[in-house]
This record gives sequence, C-alpha cells and structure tokens, in this order.
Amino acid sequence: MKKTIFLSAVYTIVILFIGYYTFRTNAPNKKFAIILQAGKETHEGMARAVHALLYASELKEKGYEVVLIFDGAGTEWAEELSNPDSQSKLLPIYNDFKKMGIQEIICDFCAGAFGVKEKLHTRACPLISEYKEHPSIVKWVKKGYQLLIL
Repeated sequence: MKKTIFLSAVYTIVILFIGYYTFRTNAPNKKFAIILQAGKETHEGMARAVHALLYASELKEKGYEVVLIFDGAGTEWAEELSNPDSQSKLLPIYNDFKKMGIQEIICDFCAGAFGVKEKLHTRACPLISEYKEHPSIVKWVKKGYQLLIL
C-alpha cells in the first residue's frame, strides 16, 4: 500500500515537472528589440516610426522588456524626436514612450552616414558602436530578445 502511494506521488511529481518544463520552454518571448530603419522622407517612413513607438509602448505596458534601436535612416527619427524645437506629429507618442523608461539605442555609424550625429551628440543621446561601428544585434539575441524590424 505504501509502495503504491509512494509511486503515485513520484509519478505526479514527474508529470508536474514535465508540464512545467514544457510550459517554460514554450512560453512566449518576454523581450523585444524593435529596430527602426525607416527614415523621415516618406509617408511610409512616418508610419513605421509611429508603429515602432506604439509597439514598444504597448509591449512595455503589458510587462514585456523592450528596447528601441534607431538604425539606418531611422537615426533621422532619433534626431527629430530628441530635438527640443521639433514640431513633429510624433512628439506626443514619443513623450509617452520616454515616460515609460524604454531604452533607446542609436547607431553611431548610421547617425554619421545620415548627417545627424553632431546634433545627437549635443543632446547626449546614446550613440552605440559595438559591432563594425553599429549596435550589436547578437548582444540582444543572446539576452533572449526577439527582433522586430520596421
């Protein structure tokens, strides 16, 4: 009788462990790195910038870890949104985004290539040069972040 109870308890523990392990390994990713590469010159670029800010904000509100990386032509948006004299329609969304404490990263190389590096330097914006003068993507992947590129 005791042996049956003991074996039942062991089987129950094993089943619970397997279920927990399966849940943990199949759980949805809780970390996202959103990469904005769209510039300011088109309506489509503005739409991508709006959605990068909205996606980052919604994910952060729901408890996910989020980082926004301004890369390529997206560095123009970093310059525009950090400009204290900006009249951008995106400022209200960006200001809400900033209040949430979402980490921002700006590609050092691309800021130079798109002519906004000096302005970003004067505003103490985080220009990053980790891999061939660009932010490292592997760094974020190793930390478990899923990449979303706009």
